[in-house]
Amino acid sequence: MRKRHFFSEFFISAAVMTMASPALSYEVSAVTGGGSIEGVIVYRGTVPTQKIIPTKDVEVCGDPREEPLIRVGANQAVESAVVYLVEVASGKDWPAAGKTPELDNEKCRFVPEVQVIAPGPLDVVNSDPMLHNTHGYYGKRTAFNLALPNQGQRIPTELPRPGTVRIDCDAHGWMEGWIYVVDNPYYAVTGADGKFSITDIPPGDYKLVAVQPFIGPMEVSVTVEGGKATKLDIELMKK
Repeated sequence: MRKRHFFSEFFISAAVMTMASPALSYEVSAVTGGGSIEGVIVYRGTVPTQKIIPTKDVEVCGDPREEPLIRVGANQAVESAVVYLVEVASGKDWPAAGKTPELDNEKCRFVPEVQVIAPGPLDVVNSDPMLHNTHGYYGKRTAFNLALPNQGQRIPTELPRPGTVRIDCDAHGWMEGWIYVVDNPYYAVTGADGKFSITDIPPGDYKLVAVQPFIGPMEVSVTVEGGKATKLDIELMKK
């Protein structure tokens, strides 16, 4: 029951090309007089849904249900939209190294459903008491394909290059998740209020991409001034 990616295959490919296009090699450098970009992501259209009908392991996966393809809250705010800058030559350091990013199979859902990481390691985890086969793709090419038959199992893998990685489960076809692998630390993921903030940006002109898996990517030109917050509210629209 892999419905969602048929709707957005073109836009996923566009996002892969945007993020993995020939780019400047990012260099960490001191940022003085940096600015920021902050705003809200909204969607004002009809929220599409898909029917989820678990066909196995229903005691864990749950009952049939309708689920939205876009999580829209108060004031049409979009949750779990990703915002990032492209073609950034240099700037602030990456967040301090901590826990390796995780992709968990939990109650037949991917947790988190959407995340942003730097190229590098990823731990795939199974919190459920049955087999999951977690399969990640750069476009149509397999990035990893991991069988996790045991509850509590953890398998390390790598996502070595920038791009959009779609995740599904070969054992539970309705499961779907997204990992955006970025080549610079200027990114954000919206919360339930749809808000985002990207800070410590060297002054200049940039391309900003806002993406939600069903809608696909939107590119916006933005100018950042030193010591100032650039306000940028974005309305996602289905193409």
